[in-house]
Amino acid sequence: MKIWFFVILLIFIPAIALSDGFIIIPRPPQERAFIPLSVKYHHVEASIDNQVATTKVDQVFLNENNYDLEGVYIFPIPEGASISDFAMYVDGKRVSAEILEKKKAREIYDDIVRRMRDPALLEYIDRGAFRMSIYPITARGEKRIQLEYSEVLKYDSGICKYAYPLNTEKFSAKPIKFVSVSVNIKSKKAIKSVYSPSHEVDIRRSGDYSAKVGYEASDVKPDKDMIIYYTLSDEDFGLNLLAHRPDSSEDGFFMLLVSPKVEVKEENVIEKDIIFVIDKSGSMQGEKLDQAKAALKFCIKSLNDNDRFGIISFSTDVDEMDRALLTASKDNIAIADKFIDKLKAIGGTNINDALITAIDKKSDPKRPKIIVFLTDGLPTIGERDVESILKNVDKARSKSERIFAFGVGYDVNTHFLDKLAETNGGTPQYVEPSEDIEIAVSNFYNKISEPVLSDLSLDIGSVKVKDVYPKSLPDLFKGSQLLVLGRYDGSGGAMVKLNGVIRDKKHVYENEADFPQRQSDNDFIPRLWAQRKIGYLLDEIRSHGEDNELKDEIIRLSKKYGVITPYTSFLVLPEKEAENLPLATRQLEMREALDRATAGVRMDKGQQAVAASKALRDMKSAPMAKEMHKPGDGSKGEIKYVGSKTFFLKNGFWTDSQYEPEMKVKNLKYGSDEYFDLISREPDIARYLALGKKVIVCHKGECYKIEE
Repeated sequence: MKIWFFVILLIFIPAIALSDGFIIIPRPPQERAFIPLSVKYHHVEASIDNQVATTKVDQVFLNENNYDLEGVYIFPIPEGASISDFAMYVDGKRVSAEILEKKKAREIYDDIVRRMRDPALLEYIDRGAFRMSIYPITARGEKRIQLEYSEVLKYDSGICKYAYPLNTEKFSAKPIKFVSVSVNIKSKKAIKSVYSPSHEVDIRRSGDYSAKVGYEASDVKPDKDMIIYYTLSDEDFGLNLLAHRPDSSEDGFFMLLVSPKVEVKEENVIEKDIIFVIDKSGSMQGEKLDQAKAALKFCIKSLNDNDRFGIISFSTDVDEMDRALLTASKDNIAIADKFIDKLKAIGGTNINDALITAIDKKSDPKRPKIIVFLTDGLPTIGERDVESILKNVDKARSKSERIFAFGVGYDVNTHFLDKLAETNGGTPQYVEPSEDIEIAVSNFYNKISEPVLSDLSLDIGSVKVKDVYPKSLPDLFKGSQLLVLGRYDGSGGAMVKLNGVIRDKKHVYENEADFPQRQSDNDFIPRLWAQRKIGYLLDEIRSHGEDNELKDEIIRLSKKYGVITPYTSFLVLPEKEAENLPLATRQLEMREALDRATAGVRMDKGQQAVAASKALRDMKSAPMAKEMHKPGDGSKGEIKYVGSKTFFLKNGFWTDSQYEPEMKVKNLKYGSDEYFDLISREPDIARYLALGKKVIVCHKGECYKIEE
């Protein structure tokens, strides 16, 4: 079949079903109703062996019409990939297929867009393609297609990137019933960080030289390609840098991935002193205390042989299992079991004395001292003012304690527990009434059970960096990884040094990193950086009260990068709704919206306060940026994300958040020669223009207005 005929077939592009590959129906019937194909399932299995990635795709398409169809299957090939196998049989015969080179594919896509006036296909304008003819697609039947392709992943500064084309939102008529992606990674070099900026994936490690990444979803329309980064290094700690700087005249963005080995030698795991402080006040009676006791037993039995531990229970009074810390021997664990069994819920809540007792316990200065504090209420006995309790803790501690706070239920002061944990080297966690305390505490303990580096600090050499988050680096534990995000000025190579302490001895780990003058890749970094900065600013408002400068900066960042915040719900209202209101009314509604947002941020108790604390913690530490949704139904109908850009639907135009009405624009007619000349000169702009026929986008210092 000639390539020109392929172009003619594509003219009928509306009859389409797409997952990563899609089927075009060239001659949909005109005389009767036609239902576009849907996707029953879409399975992807990828194996990466020393940078050679083999991807197997298994798709089943459904024909819900009462008649047979003829179609053409097309798969957009990743750059540098080659098809190694495909399978589809019709009447026992294997169907032939054709691979289109990138240049030919681009010519075809360009021609399709001109003929069809369908900008959505611009998403694929810079890729090659694989195609095969399909006949018949049986009435009320299924068509299964299997495809396999191979590629060599690029290795740059210790980082490998795997990408799978999963963006389907523009084409798929119905949600895909089931999607699964499984990626197995093997390497002769030790694998340090494994990270996906695009999807919430499950990562399983079985050692330093292999990893498995999994993603599953049902009834979804995937709107992003799947991206997975993994870093390689035989050093004890991996330090790898990703950067994004589309405009050399502006500061760049960077993300540093820090990971220890998975298989840490026993002598390199830091022995710890850990103290469990458990609330046994009357409000803990029943299932809550039973779950807390079970969790406590799990943690005690999971201690390393050379760890030491203590248990403090508190209600009206404070009760210690033993005044000294005990080694994790079988005999001492048996003593702990008996102490835990005797715990009964009765009395008030003496938080101040319980914390001071835990801090006063003598510990080995060469070990990290971890305090796990669990409570379900507010202080009712002794010192009741939470600010005074925080001051007492700060005065009593030796600055080596890490306090991890667990709030159970909604009757806790989230501001107090957040500050208690975060100013003392730990993190706050909340267990809602519907959750199991035992599971929550056990999962937490598994993460912090084996510390490998404490008292962390970074030195990024000669390159000037700013707005770096987190502000204070947490300890690293076995199997963990740390993401550090920031802005940078200047460019060039720099020696990145990670300073830390192991058994009271200072250690330095280093790696050469490149801060490029210009880099268009890794466009997820700006939104993730903005989320971290917004989290920090919200924390400042929670701690110190509302500040107009902080609030304005939160709104600016939220609008520019499309990050969810309590202050920006009014920004995503349909433009016409706002325009139809008198100016005074709009200003009043904006002030009221801001007041409500501030009240929500400052709330310290109750279900909303717990939800706000969890959201803030996610914002400051989640590996993916949370995108802004339309208020009410959570949809993204009036907001789109393309790379690092955010677009709002305003007056019928998909409008770049960086555009302001006073800016000059170049007007281009959709589908005109000037339109395609722009795409030819600036191929990177095609993915923004793929949003539709009416787009306002700013690119490389110029703003363009595309209209029909």
